[in-house]
Amino acid sequence: MLSRTNIARRARQVLAVSLVLAANLTAHGQSCALCYTQAAGAGHRFVQGLRTGILVLIVPPMFMSLGITILAYRKRNRTVDPGEEDAHKNDW
Repeated sequence: MLSRTNIARRARQVLAVSLVLAANLTAHGQSCALCYTQAAGAGHRFVQGLRTGILVLIVPPMFMSLGITILAYRKRNRTVDPGEEDAHKNDW
């Protein structure tokens, strides 16, 4: 039998995955007509340059965000002394 916390955790995970998938579906409809006609009428080199530019603009911020998240996760308990963990369990 699953405990109440496990069910809540599983529900949050399912909700997060659903939101990511739903956001992906709406992102496909966000292209403007002018950008589409310019890209469709351009040559192969322009389309390849456009794809490379998109990767250059997406990948570095993604890795920077991932790095900040990892650092924050590793440093999350820096201010709590090991002996005082029980005393601060219910404190906000």
